[in-house]
Amino acid sequence: MKRFIPNALTLLNLLCGSIAVIFVINDNFVTASLFVFLGIFFDFFDGFAARKLNVQSELGIQLDSLADMVTSGLVPGLVMYKLLDLSHTSWGEMNSDSILNFNEVSLIPILGLAITLASAYRLAKFNIDEDQQTYFRGLPTPANTLLIISLPLILEFQNNDAINVIILNKWFLIALTVLSCYLLNSSIKLFALKFKDWSFKNNAIRYIFILLCIVLLIVLQFAAIPLIILVYIILSLLDK
Repeated sequence: MKRFIPNALTLLNLLCGSIAVIFVINDNFVTASLFVFLGIFFDFFDGFAARKLNVQSELGIQLDSLADMVTSGLVPGLVMYKLLDLSHTSWGEMNSDSILNFNEVSLIPILGLAITLASAYRLAKFNIDEDQQTYFRGLPTPANTLLIISLPLILEFQNNDAINVIILNKWFLIALTVLSCYLLNSSIKLFALKFKDWSFKNNAIRYIFILLCIVLLIVLQFAAIPLIILVYIILSLLDK
């Protein structure tokens, strides 16, 4: 029975991601984000449960990546697609009826799906890379998903005119899409939030990161998430 517990958590991740896809398609980013957060929660604890119960398996590894492909691959790609579509609409350059008009620049929103492709490539590489046990090479797909999903949440809850103009700028979104794809498959080594023990000496970088995350979230709310990803990369580079 205990062998199925990690896989059950992984399937809950997949279920949450699938539900999130439905809400993104229907422009309900807030509810979609809730299911993404739940999916990432299950994604974290399926591996934790497998290690604690000593029931790691090849099936679990493959299933985990398949679930991540939806929650942390398809969802952020669709969110970026929707944001790019919204940036066009807000500028009056197109309407939703022309989204597949090949004579228009309306195909630009499809660039957002490059994040989905880059996520798939990263997950495939991760599955055959035996070195990434205590660190990640490139930005993990859940972290990248949090970065992308934070944008509509900032628009929804913080409603700052200056920030809104930036987020709804198509060139900013295109640049972020390119950066996201690069970070996912870069060779940058990033520390993993895996604790072998609870000592500060062996986990100083992790404790500092968690403390900074709490402070930034309290002060900046959802606007803190992009900064948290930046801090994560900087601390990883300093930890070499």
